[in-house]
Amino acid sequence: MASMRKKDGFEGQRAISLPKKILQAQCETNAVIKDAYITDIGYYPQAYHHYRKRPSGIDQNILIYCVEGTGRAQIGELSYIINAGEFFIIPAYSPHFYAASKEQAWTIYWLHYKGKTSDVISASLMARFNSHKGPIASNAKRDALFEEIYSNLERGYSNENILYANMCLWHFLASFQFDEKFDAGHLKKCQDVVSSAIDFMQQHLGHTLTLAQIAQTVNLSVSHFASLFHKKTGFAPIEYFNHLKIQKACQYLQFGEDRIKEIAGYIGVEDRYYFSRLFKKLMGVSPLEYRKRFR
Repeated sequence: MASMRKKDGFEGQRAISLPKKILQAQCETNAVIKDAYITDIGYYPQAYHHYRKRPSGIDQNILIYCVEGTGRAQIGELSYIINAGEFFIIPAYSPHFYAASKEQAWTIYWLHYKGKTSDVISASLMARFNSHKGPIASNAKRDALFEEIYSNLERGYSNENILYANMCLWHFLASFQFDEKFDAGHLKKCQDVVSSAIDFMQQHLGHTLTLAQIAQTVNLSVSHFASLFHKKTGFAPIEYFNHLKIQKACQYLQFGEDRIKEIAGYIGVEDRYYFSRLFKKLMGVSPLEYRKRFR
């Protein structure tokens, strides 16, 4: 999304920007989540030199919570110091900037979320604290819920993953509104044939896999596996595999300086031109245009 001046290079950094195509097809038109859905999500540890400035704001709400270090933020005419154990909300279309402390850079979890209900939730959070920022107790269960959301989006853009992650968004935001009531249950992963296949895909993003090879790992015939996978995710297995590859490529483009040809190689695509076509088909922009968003 629109931004200025974020120096990259935070070891352990993670981020996902959902493709516009996915947002339009699976979020904006879905009656369950269209009024509150995630567009971007990430985690930046010890983010020295982290700086964002958006003079006109963006069309999403932003929530950032700090677990270590300090930073500062300005939202409209109001300025804030952000310490560990605090969060802040930036409403959609609000001019703003935020930055990590030079002396003790913050470690932050963050997400962008959009929709009519998102606007109301953000306003409700600010009303509770009469401020853009508020205190938030350290809670391993909240961090685990964030990871649950992130890991499901990281596993690809099936209807099931998108719905689950965004329905968890309500619980996540409620943990800030009602911190004292928050008690997330034990979060478990349900392993099945499709989950096992996706695990295999993620472990082999740097390879070229055939449908037969993937089906073989779960001991199913090609036709049975393809039918089962599509029914569960809404995508053909190889298309899904390509989504995971492009998601990883996005991270290389956002956080690194490697050439397009090298990044294509990292995800098992030898032809950089084919990689560029594949990337643009899903993300709506070329790899170079995508990288420019974060420079």
